[in-house]
Amino acid sequence: MDCHPLFYIVFLLCALNQCSAIQAETNQTAHLLVSTSEGSGRKASETLFGIFFEEINHAGAGGLWAELVSNRGFEAGGQNTPSNIDPWTIIGDESSIIISTDRSSCFTRNKVALRAEILCDTTGSNVCPEGGVGIYNPGYWGMNIEQEKTYKVILHVKSLDSVNISVSLTSANGLQKLASTYIFASASDVSNWTKVEVLLKAKATDHSARLQLTMTRKGVIWFDQVSAMPVDTYKGHGFRKELVEMVASIKPRFIRFPGGCFVEGEWLRNAFRWKESIGPWEERSGHFGDVWMYWTDDGLGYFEFLQLAEDLGSFPVWVINNGISHNDQVATSSIMPFVQEMLDSIEFARGPPNSTWGSVRAAMGHPMPFDLRYVAIGNEDCGKKNYLGNYLKFYNALRNAYPDIKMISNCDGSSHQLNHPADMYDFHVYTSANNLFSMSQQFDHTSRNGPKAFVSEYAVTGNDAGTGSLLAALAEAGFLIGLERNSDVVQMASYAPLFVNANDRRYRSLISS
Repeated sequence: MDCHPLFYIVFLLCALNQCSAIQAETNQTAHLLVSTSEGSGRKASETLFGIFFEEINHAGAGGLWAELVSNRGFEAGGQNTPSNIDPWTIIGDESSIIISTDRSSCFTRNKVALRAEILCDTTGSNVCPEGGVGIYNPGYWGMNIEQEKTYKVILHVKSLDSVNISVSLTSANGLQKLASTYIFASASDVSNWTKVEVLLKAKATDHSARLQLTMTRKGVIWFDQVSAMPVDTYKGHGFRKELVEMVASIKPRFIRFPGGCFVEGEWLRNAFRWKESIGPWEERSGHFGDVWMYWTDDGLGYFEFLQLAEDLGSFPVWVINNGISHNDQVATSSIMPFVQEMLDSIEFARGPPNSTWGSVRAAMGHPMPFDLRYVAIGNEDCGKKNYLGNYLKFYNALRNAYPDIKMISNCDGSSHQLNHPADMYDFHVYTSANNLFSMSQQFDHTSRNGPKAFVSEYAVTGNDAGTGSLLAALAEAGFLIGLERNSDVVQMASYAPLFVNANDRRYRSLISS
């Protein structure tokens, strides 16, 4: 319906129990005069509304990124530990198959491969059970396999014997085959690591399906880097189509990535390192995100984030680690290797295809530079001992090498203007509906000089949020009205977190993947 603008204001106030009943006479006419003359208001920032993506709540692994296999490289949990094949599960028992991991991976960054010793056969005293023995992967709480859709399965195999491997997408209990094929190879063909690709077209739909690799012939087979993805992804770049289309529909002007706390890590050893997340996916080692406590194979890496921003027509906002995690930090005197990491990352994004890191990007299929204009130095680190010293090292190096790039500080620009130069500063707020609504005037009296504010994380949290509530939405809308009214000092704003997988609801969000 068409509503009078005043209706929204009154409704917001009433929804938050901040209005009282008013006796009104009938048959009255109200007149609202709106001036559109120049100088009657503030022009909204062209980059005001965007999105923030963080690997939290399995938003990427098991969410936006279309990879169906969880722990595709058998690396999760550490080397040579039983947990590192989770959620891979054995089909058969110890009399028919023995599963272990060893350090035989042929990929430089990876450490382990899965070794399957098949003890049964088609004949003899130990005959394999019907359907064979092997391993299966349920993905992230079940693979969503849809009828008539095609899925590409890639696996790397090695064996000293000839192999006959059944590759299937099945129901959750493994009894119904949704799609299947066989891999036949002689011993000479697979004596060294061999990459095999198959296409499987599903004949039925199952939202809790799994991938099975089964054998019925005695011998030893090694598996590594096993992937299953739908062929039809968003613009062919590996993202789940239906989720990205939802994001694209809101026309975000920017996308901030990859965090958030995910950038920092609880410890620096588990922080996101962009160089480990580029290049062929098989060679990415993956890492344990110890902030949100799950493994990611880093298939969704720095390159993919830049590609997503381009696909959405959004500016990438690249958040870098400034040598600080939640529990440890690098001294300013030793920070230069991290500064160089940042400079290399920008060359990867913007450098010509014949530059050192630009050539790596070009080899990944994108010879033209990405339109990277914004770099955020750290995440929520302003109060930490080494942040200000470290920040200035990053700032000076970046300003000298790329003077056009806008830099975003973790420190409030209104209190650090003299000794802490920045183009923008982060402002984060997570609070109750009542508090957030009352913050609609947060920037009314902010100085119009100095760095602009980037409200890069805001949300109603706690009981007010639930799994998405009208009260939370109204409070956030009221807050956004205040940001828009002050968009001469608020340059950008993004809600957080963008996605939540319903099976891993650590933080509340309005969109489930």
